[in-house]
Amino acid sequence: MSWPVRFQDHSYQVCLGCGIKRLFDEQAFRAYGPYSYDLNWLIARHRKNVVGPEAKPTIHRTAS
Repeated sequence: MSWPVRFQDHSYQVCLGCGIKRLFDEQAFRAYGPYSYDLNWLIARHRKNVVGPEAKPTIHRTAS
């Protein structure tokens, strides 16, 4: 894998053999998430997971 590369506020690594990509966390200095040839898909997937779907309301139950 290459050294981390920055693109649109995201870092990623590229396999020097086949070109597949994976997002990279600069704070933890490690790659994370799935591999893909489509960097835009990886970024969109990351944004979806960070923002996430609408939060479900919390159900409060009595102790008894």
